[in-house]
Amino acid sequence: MKPMFLLALPLLLCASLAQAGDRGDRIDHRWDARGDRVDQRLDRRGDRIEQRYDRRSDRLDAHGHERAADRMEQRGDRIDQRLDRRGDRIDQRFDRIGDRREARYDRRHR
Repeated sequence: MKPMFLLALPLLLCASLAQAGDRGDRIDHRWDARGDRVDQRLDRRGDRIEQRYDRRSDRLDAHGHERAADRMEQRGDRIDQRLDRRGDRIDQRFDRIGDRREARYDRRHR
C-alpha cells in the first residue's frame, strides 16, 4: 500500500498543477472574449451611426446644402472613430485584466 501511495501522490500533484494552469488560461480567455464582444458591439454601433449620418448627408446634398452635408458626414466619421478607439481601449484593458488574473491564479496555485 505504501509504494502505491508514493507513486500516486506525485501523479495527483501533477494533475492538480495542470488543472490550475488550464483554469488560469480559461480565466484569461474569458476576459479576452468579453473585451472582444465589447469592442465589436461598439464597432457595430459606430458603423450604424456613420451610416445614419451618411444618409442625412446625402439628403442634404440632394437638396443643395453641400456645406451642411460635408459637416454632417465629417461628424458621423468622428463619432465612428471615437467609438472605435473606445472599443479598442476597452478591449486592451480587458486583455490586461485577464493576463493579470491568470498570472495571479498561476502564482497562487503552483
